Amino acid sequence: MSALPVPRFGHGSRVPGWDEAVDLTKPPATVPDPATTEVPRELREAIEEAMAKYPDRRSAAIPALHAAQQVHGWCSPHAIQQVAAVMQLTPAYLTSVATFYDMLETHPKRKHDVYVCTNISCSLRGADEFYEAMLAAAKDADVNVRAFECLGACDIAPMASVDGEYVGPLTAEDAGRIIEDLRGGGPVLEHKQLRYRKCADPDVAEGAQEFGPPPAQAPKADTAVLGAAGDTIDRPGPSAPIELPAEEAEEEGE
Repeated sequence: MSALPVPRFGHGSRVPGWDEAVDLTKPPATVPDPATTEVPRELREAIEEAMAKYPDRRSAAIPALHAAQQVHGWCSPHAIQQVAAVMQLTPAYLTSVATFYDMLETHPKRKHDVYVCTNISCSLRGADEFYEAMLAAAKDADVNVRAFECLGACDIAPMASVDGEYVGPLTAEDAGRIIEDLRGGGPVLEHKQLRYRKCADPDVAEGAQEFGPPPAQAPKADTAVLGAAGDTIDRPGPSAPIELPAEEAEEEGE
């Protein structure tokens, strides 16, 4: 089996733009005005809920951008502008996050995502053949297929993530079934979903095949705070305040 070539740019890097000089003629980065930036209600609520989970709101950048990608289909400049307005960060900061992580797309993409793990465990068990079959099956479908370095599910190798659902072990014949299931709008390869695999723990009941949510625990009285949806969140203290330039802070103090 011949190895697939690693895609690289002319200068040898796999990341475009690494050697481009900074444009010093651009105006300084500014935070979008939340009063004049229209943000869909569901997106604003998702971002605010994410920020409420962290002491520093910057820690919510990834879930906030993911929420924007779900609404807009990708992290477009307009979507990043909306996230920046709600989080009171510069679009440049959020763009740096979006361009770093593989699961955040900064270019238009197809509706569905199929990430095929091609790391060593999956590759040894036929991931490269499945990847080629998946590309062929998705040729005329609204599906974004890409190889992924590792998805951390070696026990079901070869495997893939289909719109976030882990499925495996896969064969080349499963590629067509995945496309059919996505077009039908139902569960994808339900009999091969990771969530339905039996647990290896011998203490787990024989009939229990699906991992359930953890048992509910009452939050500590001294650390419980309310999230955006009114639910209690067990963490120390509220989110960090929005930083304001010194002159604006003085005006608000007056």
